[in-house]
Amino acid sequence: MANKITDMSKIRKVIKFYCEGKSKLFISSYLSLSRNTVKKYISLFEVLGLNFELIDRKTDAELELLFSQTTVESISPKLQILYDFFPKMERELKKVGVTVQHMWEQYIAVNPDGYRSSQFAHHYKVWGKRVNPVMHMNHKTGDKMYVDYAGKTLSIIDKDTGEIKEVQFFVAILGASQYTYAEASMSQQKEDFVTSVENAMRFFEGTPAAIVPDNLKSAVIKSSRFEPTINETLADLAEYYQTTILPARAYKPRDKSLVEGAVKILYRRIYVTLKETKFFSLEELNQQIWDLLDAHNSRKLTGRPYSRKELFLEDEKQKLRPLPQERFEIKYQSFATVMQNGHVQLSVSFPPMPYLIPKPANLNLLIQYYGI
Repeated sequence: MANKITDMSKIRKVIKFYCEGKSKLFISSYLSLSRNTVKKYISLFEVLGLNFELIDRKTDAELELLFSQTTVESISPKLQILYDFFPKMERELKKVGVTVQHMWEQYIAVNPDGYRSSQFAHHYKVWGKRVNPVMHMNHKTGDKMYVDYAGKTLSIIDKDTGEIKEVQFFVAILGASQYTYAEASMSQQKEDFVTSVENAMRFFEGTPAAIVPDNLKSAVIKSSRFEPTINETLADLAEYYQTTILPARAYKPRDKSLVEGAVKILYRRIYVTLKETKFFSLEELNQQIWDLLDAHNSRKLTGRPYSRKELFLEDEKQKLRPLPQERFEIKYQSFATVMQNGHVQLSVSFPPMPYLIPKPANLNLLIQYYGI
């Protein structure tokens, strides 16, 4: 059948043999492929600017998107110069006010015999589809932080009882640099959720213009296409950090595609490594998560000469708002029913004292200590 896509396992082997220095004739004969087919996939591999390790980590579906091109442009020195310019251009376009036209003017100033603006824009789209085969959104630096929980949980073991407790896996990612934060927490309740969101901003050392959560109850009390009701505690956090909450729209997967993509990557790079390891405290588990997270953020992005960490430090960090010195304090409130005699019943629960009070407890001392 004409133009039928080659089996993905064979494509992996073509790239592997090519990277090992095997000739195209040898690859063609060994894998029972035509020489033109071998040339086609090797040419596509060179256009993408990837290495075999990145190719090997991709799923068959991702490879099929990368290598389903039926024709390959000849990579002339002129076109190669253009492709070498695009990674820098991609970074610059994340800055407010920078346009494709501005970037073409920079390119043509250095390369007077280069491509005209229409061809420049066309080649950038082609390059973007090859390096980012899945449709993606453009993100401005310092604009949004996306937060979500992974579907799968981790676990810790209680030292005293031996009980295995499931813990949640929280992920936050900055839109422009894809710089990522992750931690384990005991639950998805509002207290743990708000604390994790705050920890993410402390990790990023700045506040984004907006926080984009999924429609979980800890973030959104009532979903709405136009005006969702935000959890009051999360709204207080946003006011304290001078940011805003923009919940992802229901049934709009692109609104949260970035963080869901980050979750999938962290499954491979963090979750799988930790799943079979025994941890006896949340602190111990999180320390291991953060060690693996640093390696993830320092790894070069697919088809780019830079990492998430480099993008964050060089482009996005300075665009975040400064953090307040003190951490956010969660407010608690309760509603009392007015009885028929016009009174309400008030009960007071005391947090643990920093020292023991001899029994019977001195009520005046309690009142003085807690300022009641």
